[in-house]
Amino acid sequence: MAVELVRWPEERERLERLREQDTPRLLLVDDEDIPPSVTHCLEDWVRVPSFERDILARSAVLTARAARHGGGERPRLDDSGILRFRDDWVSLGPVDAALCGALLDEFGELVARDDLSESAWPGTPSARNNLDVQIMRLRRRLAAVGLRIRTVRGRGYVLEIAREPATP
Repeated sequence: MAVELVRWPEERERLERLREQDTPRLLLVDDEDIPPSVTHCLEDWVRVPSFERDILARSAVLTARAARHGGGERPRLDDSGILRFRDDWVSLGPVDAALCGALLDEFGELVARDDLSESAWPGTPSARNNLDVQIMRLRRRLAAVGLRIRTVRGRGYVLEIAREPATP
């Protein structure tokens, strides 16, 4: 998937469209402009004028990130608790859907244990073991569609694309 070069701030509307499409994008920021906050792994910025090798290097990093995240293809969770990814789908119960939704909001990035607990059991202090058991069950469900949940010990979890889709 190609990285789109976007002039900032002139092409704000185009940037929003690219964000909605999960297209990798490199913002070209003039020296006098303040760059936007980058909060997504498929976005970066560089000051212009800049060396072509710097732009190519940042584009290469964005391309690699896009490949790790399915080339811009992302899993989708609908309001019925159906998670769709590529040509597969799996039905999730309410707690699984809440956890999966929180992980999808930060797809490929760390989601803290406390944030996951709050999404599954809002306003209720949850035992540490509850989250661990629920994540273990969710892992099995997501493996069937080619996704995996990695543990970042003591901090939280990361949802990402499995290297090889699992066979049921």
